[in-house]
Amino acid sequence: MSPALQGLLTILIGVSGCIGYFYFSNQFLDKVLFPAKGANAGRNINRANMVRPWLFLLPAMIALGLYLVYPVFATLWYSLIDRNQGNAFVGLDNYRQMMSQPKFWEAMNNNILWLIIVPAASTAFGLLAAQLTDRIRWGNFAKSLIFMPMAISFVGASVIFKLIYDTRPVDTNQIGVLNAVWLQFNGGVGSFLILRLVPAALVVCFVATLAYVGYNTASKRLRPSHHQRSVLGGVGAAGVMVLCLIGAVMGIGAFFGVFTFDYPYGEPQTWLTTPTWNSILLMVVLIWIQTGFAMVILSAALRGVPEETIEAAIVDGANVFQVFFKIKMPQIAGTIVVVWTTITLTVLKVFDIVFAMTNGQWETQVLANYMFEQLFRANDWGVGSAAAIVIMLMVSPILIWNVWNVRKEMR
Repeated sequence: MSPALQGLLTILIGVSGCIGYFYFSNQFLDKVLFPAKGANAGRNINRANMVRPWLFLLPAMIALGLYLVYPVFATLWYSLIDRNQGNAFVGLDNYRQMMSQPKFWEAMNNNILWLIIVPAASTAFGLLAAQLTDRIRWGNFAKSLIFMPMAISFVGASVIFKLIYDTRPVDTNQIGVLNAVWLQFNGGVGSFLILRLVPAALVVCFVATLAYVGYNTASKRLRPSHHQRSVLGGVGAAGVMVLCLIGAVMGIGAFFGVFTFDYPYGEPQTWLTTPTWNSILLMVVLIWIQTGFAMVILSAALRGVPEETIEAAIVDGANVFQVFFKIKMPQIAGTIVVVWTTITLTVLKVFDIVFAMTNGQWETQVLANYMFEQLFRANDWGVGSAAAIVIMLMVSPILIWNVWNVRKEMR
């Protein structure tokens, strides 16, 4: 049977099965279990209406239990046993073995770097694009172009950027755009401006943004009225401040590194084999994709800001920057946090980009790729499952905080 016919048959069976389930389950409920006739007709109707929502939820609950809840507990169990010893219980030995491997700590360090850079850059570029495209006539067309990478798979985007980063020998034409541009620099004034001054200015802006976010978060938590806030909110705020502090320290180091780094002018670079730089170039792929997502959500939030507040600020003499940072930003802060945390969840699970471009080589390993290698290449289910549990533990607090934040806004 051809794959197309097989897919069509699967869709037909699935759709007809769902229709048949809902139809016959309702018939059984109304005609057999709680018939709406006789002396107890009213009570049976009420009982049927109480049971009916559970009939609709039952397939979804079974699917979630089978494909989500069961794998979590199965993975936890596999992380505590050794399959090579007849599924013998070994406790935390797999976790100890995992933490003794340099590749695990390399993956952890890279994941932290991804967590600091990608959500911040994607959200910042998305917010900038949302603000600027709303002020020009062809803004909808610009938004379409910026959002277009969201339609590309991670693997497809990786192939595109692998061509951009491609390297050829010195005496041949460079088909990689990045190397073709790189060979134009010769160490002169232009090189200083573009390769040193501009990156230094970007680092300063990045550190200033982190300092602003950390200061605002800390000042809100230290207010006298904050003892009424929940513990969960305090833990989330503490996590934000720690990430801001780590990012600021790394930014300060990067600022001095920009001016002390010795650039090899005139030589084509193998970008994906240069440690640290290769990780940043991999992040560019995800930033390129996620900027469109951030722009769409934040553009809707900006349009929801009441015009009265903006007009009142302008009447009071506020300039464009004051209107944006003092009026608009506070009113869309909740949306910014949701966008940031959603991109953070994507970053924690990133796998395709690293797998397709470097396969975790040259110090680009991330946790998802490390888990894949342990499970399917080393065939070590214990350590691979332990890595999966670590990823889940890193994702869970952000999910819980997101749910808590949404419920707080709904109140």
